Amino acid sequence: MAEPAPDAGPAAATHSLVWRGARDALALPAWVVGFALVGVGSLAQGVGYPLGATMLSTLLIWAGPAQVVFFGSLAAGVALPLIAAAICLSSIRFLPMTIALMPLLRRPGQGLLAQIAIAHYIAVTVWVESLRRLPSMPAQERLPYYLGFANACILTTTALTGVGWFLSGTLPAPLASGLLFITPVYFTIALAAGARTAVDVTAIVLGFLLAPLFGHLVGRDFDLLFTGLVGGTIAYLAGRARRRRKA
Repeated sequence: MAEPAPDAGPAAATHSLVWRGARDALALPAWVVGFALVGVGSLAQGVGYPLGATMLSTLLIWAGPAQVVFFGSLAAGVALPLIAAAICLSSIRFLPMTIALMPLLRRPGQGLLAQIAIAHYIAVTVWVESLRRLPSMPAQERLPYYLGFANACILTTTALTGVGWFLSGTLPAPLASGLLFITPVYFTIALAAGARTAVDVTAIVLGFLLAPLFGHLVGRDFDLLFTGLVGGTIAYLAGRARRRRKA
């Protein structure tokens, strides 16, 4: 008599969650962030960067503004250590995003390298959609779903970076700049749609008010970090005070 097939339930469930995350990403979010980097691919080809390295930059850097800094600095002949420092500074805005999202994704037994790999996927679109979708999911389902969603985003974006490389010279500069603006527009709409409490609304409003101020005071490298830290703290304290009054 043939032995019964081993139970593939857990593996099948994991695969289902991965594909579900990928499908949700490909429904719109992956294309939003992907089209934003078409202009990056065009810029890279314009400064003489090869196609393979251009697409690899999306996989490794995974941040449109940082890639613009990278290719623009290469074209200007800036030293590589200075380029690396500039990229780090331009990406410091991801620190509070990572701090907010990683508690939802950590699991017992995860090593440091695994957590670094998970954190690498965090970008604006992945972050805002994960915060909107993951809290309502069972804890064991979050990581597979997140990996499916994030991988669909990064792979789609890498492919569209390559498309932008081929379109270099045919893509008008205003259109290339406009494509980069798609992500913050989508990010703002998604945040507003996901705002469910007065604290959420307060944080969003403070973000709009404080961003220009900190942009003037501390410059473009740290403006979002200070805006998030100050605005988020004020919103949290206001919400806490409101809860105390109700109690």
